[in-house]
Amino acid sequence: ARKTAAAGKGAGKKRGAEPGMGDLLDEPVDGYGDEEGSAGGDDEGEEAGTGRALVIVESPAKAKTINKYLGSGYRVMASMGHVRDIPKERLGIDVENQFEVEYEPIDTKKKTIGDLRKYARNAREIFLCPDPDREGEAIAWHIAELIKGQHKGPLSRVTFNQITKEAIQKAFEHPRAIDMNKVNAQQARRVLDRLVGYKLSQLLWKKVRRGLSAGRV
Repeated sequence: ARKTAAAGKGAGKKRGAEPGMGDLLDEPVDGYGDEEGSAGGDDEGEEAGTGRALVIVESPAKAKTINKYLGSGYRVMASMGHVRDIPKERLGIDVENQFEVEYEPIDTKKKTIGDLRKYARNAREIFLCPDPDREGEAIAWHIAELIKGQHKGPLSRVTFNQITKEAIQKAFEHPRAIDMNKVNAQQARRVLDRLVGYKLSQLLWKKVRRGLSAGRV
């Protein structure tokens, strides 16, 4: 079997003989989408971990094209971008505890998340393929966090810059771990957006007009 990579959250990683999704996310180990973004038939009825490999991208259009290149042994689904974010109704950042961030599933993505979890359970392995920038890396990490309860097998990050058969097949020959440096860079940006935008927007509401935004909140 091909060696794949899983990624871990950094500090506090567990090490064992058979690491899986629960060991997210930095060491190599063995081991926003909807129905429109999925490809292939139904794996229901198969035992956990015995179905097709699950490939998760951001775009439904990419999902259909990539599935043609990979073949029937893969199910390709789309997340339609981000699947988790900081709660809208509160700050969501514990500034007294090393700026710990609170995340929750995005309301409009609950069906997408349910579908991803459903097929993650049966997948023999999972490849996270959001865009190759820090935003895409963060999306991959958030997806991994949401499906880790359903999938205990191999999980890898795969990136590519072209949607061609040669580029896709070559990319899948080099799976890697989730890059937590990129994930943390995106989280830092998101935290700053929330801290500045959330606090300053409240001031604008008091001094100028209610409903004004000071930026990305």
